[in-house]
Parts: sequence; structure tokens; C-alpha cells
Amino acid sequence: MGKGFFISKTLGIVGVIVGTGVVATIIALSVVYSQEKAKIHEAVNPPTTPSTPWEHYRLPDSLSPVSYNITLWPRLVVNASTGLYIFTGQSAVVFQCEKDTDLILIHANKLNLTLLSLISRDGATAPAIKKSWLEVPTQFLVIQLNSNLMAGRQYELYTEFIGELADDLGGFYRSEYTEGTSPPVRKRAELATTQMQPVDARKAFPCFDEPAMKAVFHMTLLHAHGTVALANGMNLASVNVTVNGQDVTRTSFQPTPLMSTYLLAFVVSEFGSHDRKHVFIFQIRIWARKQAIAEGQGDYALEKTGPILEFFENYYSSSYPLTKSDQIALPDFSAGAMENWGLITYRETALLYNPASSSNGDKEWIATVISHELAHMWFGNLVTMKWWNDLWLNEGFASYVSYLGANSAEPTWNVTDLIVLKEVHGAMSVDALASSHPLSSKEEDVMRPAQISELFDTITYSKAADSTPGLDLPASVDDIMNRWILQMGFPVVTIDTATGSINQRHFLLDPDSVVDRPSPFKIIIYFLILSNTATHLPMKTLGSDWMLANTKVSGFFRVNYDSSNWDRLLTQLSTDHEAIPVINRAQVVDDAFNLARIVSTILALRTTLFLQREREYMPWQTADRNLGYFFLMFDRSDVYGPMQAYLNKQVTPLFNHFKTITADWTKIPEKHTDQYNQVNAISIACSTGVAGCEELTTGWFKDWMKTPENNTYREIHPNLRQTVYCSAIAAGGVEEWDFAWRMYREASIASEADKLMYSLACTRVPWLLNRYLNYCLDPEKIRKQDATFTIVYIAGNVVGQSLAWDFVRANCYGGGSLSFARLIDGITKRFSSEFELKQLQQFIEENAEQGFGSATLAVDQALERTKANMKWVAENKADVYKWFTDNSA
Repeated sequence: MGKGFFISKTLGIVGVIVGTGVVATIIALSVVYSQEKAKIHEAVNPPTTPSTPWEHYRLPDSLSPVSYNITLWPRLVVNASTGLYIFTGQSAVVFQCEKDTDLILIHANKLNLTLLSLISRDGATAPAIKKSWLEVPTQFLVIQLNSNLMAGRQYELYTEFIGELADDLGGFYRSEYTEGTSPPVRKRAELATTQMQPVDARKAFPCFDEPAMKAVFHMTLLHAHGTVALANGMNLASVNVTVNGQDVTRTSFQPTPLMSTYLLAFVVSEFGSHDRKHVFIFQIRIWARKQAIAEGQGDYALEKTGPILEFFENYYSSSYPLTKSDQIALPDFSAGAMENWGLITYRETALLYNPASSSNGDKEWIATVISHELAHMWFGNLVTMKWWNDLWLNEGFASYVSYLGANSAEPTWNVTDLIVLKEVHGAMSVDALASSHPLSSKEEDVMRPAQISELFDTITYSKAADSTPGLDLPASVDDIMNRWILQMGFPVVTIDTATGSINQRHFLLDPDSVVDRPSPFKIIIYFLILSNTATHLPMKTLGSDWMLANTKVSGFFRVNYDSSNWDRLLTQLSTDHEAIPVINRAQVVDDAFNLARIVSTILALRTTLFLQREREYMPWQTADRNLGYFFLMFDRSDVYGPMQAYLNKQVTPLFNHFKTITADWTKIPEKHTDQYNQVNAISIACSTGVAGCEELTTGWFKDWMKTPENNTYREIHPNLRQTVYCSAIAAGGVEEWDFAWRMYREASIASEADKLMYSLACTRVPWLLNRYLNYCLDPEKIRKQDATFTIVYIAGNVVGQSLAWDFVRANCYGGGSLSFARLIDGITKRFSSEFELKQLQQFIEENAEQGFGSATLAVDQALERTKANMKWVAENKADVYKWFTDNSA
């Protein structure tokens, strides 16, 4: 065999710098970037000029908040006169007048204002209020005055108001849950909690609801006896008082640091906690349902929070800026978690861990989410973006360092290696669409709440995570930042090893798609080459030598080679695949599959031949994800049979390998990624009919069904449960489904419920899937936070695809919510026919008048992806069928 050599990012681009230099680099680059981006003048949708100040979506620069004094009283019983759950409140906001003005604009949304007054803080007479109203489209409380507020003076605006404590998961909202494990002892309870990001603080109280409008918040909560109140600051005092004839507890809190409205949080609940004093001076508390705390489900989070905070204190060279760190697991929560300063809110699955029921994937998720949120305590909370168009600075950096924090807490996992799988590959799949977007946009292009919400996507979180390590710069700062931040997409770098030539171009999933978004800068290829084509003698190979670029996937680009080098790489993989690092084995597979549209689909399939000898997780996971696209495109065609047979042949050695090293499935592998790959082995083997797999999973499941009350299903290890449940339910019928549904309803551990929720969508019985879809309309059966995921799971089942699409069109037009964007993305992934394209176009036309709000980009991408799928299937179906047939024997 000829020798191989590697070309890495260090050949001319970027070396990773770990430590406090990262922060300094990011801040320095962001300053230059913010200056440079102003040079781009052309906007995709030029804004119209509103005729009055309250028709603008942005606050004027005439007023700036100083502090808020807020008292809120959530009622966790239905109001007799309205039939609604409500909250009442009063707020006094002190603000500075920066410019003379006779107009106060302050955000307020869905609040009924009952009292409004204005005073001057210096004892002078404040201007009288001439007129006030709520401007619903822009969500402003508009207050017109008889005379001007004077620049340099401070004023106080006092309001009293009533709002609905709805169950809409936004602003100040209500959540319901049950305690106990069986009906006789189950108790129903309710809590009030918050989710302000990005623009829902205005639903809780009138406020200057923009991230740059920082202020100090003094919070007081009125709540029923026997409940606990939490807020960003530590509890100062709780006293029993009588208000309007009702006996309640009044809890006041330490004032917050200077911070943005979107970071405000408060909760009233019957929760319990587990706490400890950190080695330094602040207190760490984990809050959850009392049953969860009693069962020790918060212990892991409590154990790891302190070390992760300590890691970030050293990383940022800055002490934790608060006196406490509360983290609370909520039964209903729309996001994964939220970095509220001092009171971080989580989904239960992102904070609670039970060793008897939670998998290693659950544990890793908890560690990385905690790390992500704690990273924000400095980068995002202490230092905050001016406006939402720079959200990538907050979330991209937090995504990147979340792996560093988790790695410090669990060093044996080597989670930093998984950034490629979990962030880079996912970001590339979206950024290869012509409907992608740059990391940042002009401020004036991100104004409406829907436009702001649309930014919370894969590009902002995952592509930005690959942009944030420190840089050894091969070009000017502006050149680097402009190329990364102000244009969408990434390059494919093509290397000809016969000549040493390199060229690059914008990589698109569909090479024929039209990119209509301005992109005035060349895409950087991260070599010491500033032109688009050059020759590098080190990239010229001789004889049987092979060359591999972008080692360890340290650059955000794809690599293509001349056909001879591809052949030599594949020969190396087929003879001694371990000569190529495991990350790059995954990279070769992912690049080849994504380049299939411009190179060769058969070449991509050839990169999976070595998998018969592969035992590592990353190459298998990458191949499984990419072959998953083939299943989506062909599981309704005659390609499906040969494709199943081929993958059966490839995965059988892996299945047998894990059967051997686990002593016939009685043990779990020690290595973190081996545990993941054991799941892959069973999942792929059962879905492709490997002998003995279905018998294994259905046998475990039937044993559980026989004696569920004795928890004999504990022999199904938590790592394997989702795969086992899914396989058994797919192989079974009504009896298995009904049993799993009962177990789902009785589950007291969120991660166990999630596994069952996913697996219930695996049935091949259409009427059961229809029943499951209808359950999504009933929050008593499927929680609102879970309905979208459930529908998407059903759509992922070939039997459920058309059922889910019909259901969404009939029932679930989401008006542009974030969950609706996820719904559209998930349901349309299999679309690849003319009929499906016409249905999608008709759906878009029928809803064009009301629009899709923050789901607009998801709809555009679904349309683009469907057209690309149709083209790819038409061009490749015959060749793919032949290749799988030839290689499945």
C-alpha cells in the first residue's frame, strides 16, 4: 500500500486556541464585523417607512430604562367571572429621558391596563397624559403627553394591569402536571412560570423589551400559602399578608444586576429542591416536582453544575456574577432550556436524570445543556448583543463552549469529538440550501417578532458554533469576518492530486438552484490562498499515495478530489480503515454523500463498503444518517428491497460484535461511543431483518408486558429502551401499542416518557397512527410541548407520512410559531414526487394571505428541498437500484 498524507486547517487557516483568548478574539472580531457589515447596502426585502413612531417595531432612542419595581400575583385557580386563569400586576419603571419628547412608547402585549400614571423623579411636575392606547400590531403601549419630557431627567411610569395566565408556553404562563405513579395516588397540580425570550416579557408587564434596554429589576410575587416563589435574585423575605381579602404570601427578591428583559424569570410552584453551597460563595439549587427530587432525579445536575461553573470561571477569568444558581425542571416548556440569569429553566428531560431509566444519551444531553446555559451567564447575560440580528454571537459561542464545559465534567466521554456529528454536519445540511441565510443580517431586516423568532435555527446555533474558536488569521480581520458572517453557505474545495491544483465554489445541495440573496464576498477556503484557483505542490501525489484534506474537520467546508484520489481513499478504507482517523472516516462518508449530486451517487455508496469492518460510532452514525435519506426517498419503491438486503449484510458483523462483547446482550460496553453504537447495531439490524434481532427485542418487550408492576423490564437497559420499544411496537399490534400507551401515561420520569412517546409512532397499523395523531389535539393526552415532536415522529414512519401531512393540513395550521416551523421541516423531509410538490404548493397558496411568520424560512426550505429530492430521485433511482442489487449478495 502507498502511504497517505493529510492536509489540515493548520496549513493556512486556523488553529484552535483554548482558553480566555477565545473570548477576547470573539469580542475583537465582533467589533470589526459590526463596523464592516454596514457596507452591505442591499436588503432582500426593502422595508416600508411607517408614518407614525408607533408603527415602527423598534423603540425610539428617546428613553432608556433604569429600573423596574414589579409585583405580580398569579392565580392558580380559575377566575369565577371570566372562566380564565389570570394574573394581576403593578409595575413602576424608572426611565431616563435622552431626548426631549412628548411620546412614551413601551412594549405591552395582551395586557389589560387598569391604571396608568406618570411622575417626575426630581419632584417637578411631570407632563400630563393626553391619550394612551395599545397599538396591537407593534405591541406598544402608546402614551401621548401634553408637553415634553426633558432630556437628562428621570421619570417613573406606574401601571396596573391584568393578564391571562394561559398555557401557551410564552411570557407568564401556566403549566399543569401530576404527581404519583398510579391513579389512586396521583395528584394534579399547577404552577406559574415564564419564558420571555425573545419578545414575551411584554406579555407579563409593560417594559422596554429590547436586549440593549438593560435595567435593574426589583421583583415581588404574591402567591398562595404552601407554594414556593422563585425569581432571578435570591429570596429576601417571605411574609404572610392579606390582599383584597385573600391570605397570601408575599415574597420579595434581591434586585438583579443590570440585565435585559428577556432574561427575567419567576416561578410559583409546589416544587421541592436539592441544594448545596458551592466551594466559593454562591448557592446551587435544583428544583423539580417533589417526587422527582425525592427520587434523586436532580442529583446528577447538582453534582455537575458546580464543576461546570468553576470551569467557566477559569475559562472566562471572571467569577460567577450572582449569589445563587437556581435550575428548575418544568413539565411544560417550549425550548430545551433558557439561560435566565440566576434562574435557568429547563424541560424535565434536559435536567433530570434517573440512573435506572435514563440512557447515556440522556445523561450527555443533560451535561451539554447545563453547560450551554451556564456559559450564557457570562457570554449573553453579562455581555449581550445589541439586537437580535446578532443572536449568533450568543448562541453559537454557547453551543461551542457547551462541549468544553461538558468535557470538563465528564472527561472520559470525549464529547468534543462529537461536535462534528452534532453541530457541523447538521449545519451544513441546512446551509447547503439556496434558502439558507447568513449568520447575521442587517438590523432593519430583523424587526417583527416573527422575524426574530425565525433566527432561532440550526444556522444560528450550529454553524455559529463552528465559527467561534480563536483564530490564527491568514487574512485581515474584516475579510475573515465578512466571509463568515455576512454571507450564507460554505464552499466545496476540489483538489486535483494529479496536478496539485485547488479550486472552490459555493456548495449547494441542488447545483442548479438559484441563490437570490446577495453574497458579495468570496467564500474562504481556509488555505493560504486568496484567489479561487491555485496550485500547491504538497497536494500533488504520486503512485498509490492518497491525500486527505481538512483533518479532524477543523474547517467548515466540504472536500472533493479527483477520481483517482477518491479510488485510493476507498482502497485504503477497504484494506486498513484505521489508517484514517475516525473523525475523517466519518467525514469521507459525509462529504461523498453530500457531493453525490455533483460527483457521483455511486461513489457515495461505495464509501459504505468498509462498514463491514468498522466498529466505531462516528462512521456508522454518519452512514446511517446519510443512508436514512435513501430510505426516505425509496422506501415506497422497488429500491427498498435491495437496499434493505445490502444494509442487512453490512450491519450483521456489527450486530454480532456487540452480541459478543456484551456476553449475549447481558452487559453494556464501557466506552461512551460504543454504547451509542450498540444502539445503532440493534436499531439497524432489527429494521433490516438481521436474524435474531426482532426475537431479541420482542422477547424483552413481552417479558415486560407480562409483569409491568414488578418492573421486570429493568432487564432492558435504559440505553436500549427506545430502540427495543420501537422495534417491538413495529412488530406487534394493538396489544403492544395499548400497553406502551398505558406505560407512557403512567411514566413519572420524563426521559422514559419521551422514549415511549417516540416508540408509539413506530407501529405499522394505520388506524393506531391516526388515533395517536388525534391525541395530539388533546393536551390531557399529549402535552402541548410534545405535540409537534409526536407528529414529526409519526411522519417519519412510512405508514404515517401521508396521515401526518393530511392531519396537519386539516388541524394544525400554526400561524408561524416555532413549533410549526419544526412541523413543516419534519413532515416534508420525504417529499419527492410531483404530487407532493403540488400539495405543498397548494398549502402555501391557501395560507399565503395570513402568512407563515417565523415558519416562513422553513416553508421555503421545504419547497426547495422537495424540488431537489424530485430531481435527485429521477436522476439516480435506476443506478441506485442496480448498485444495491449488485452489492447485496
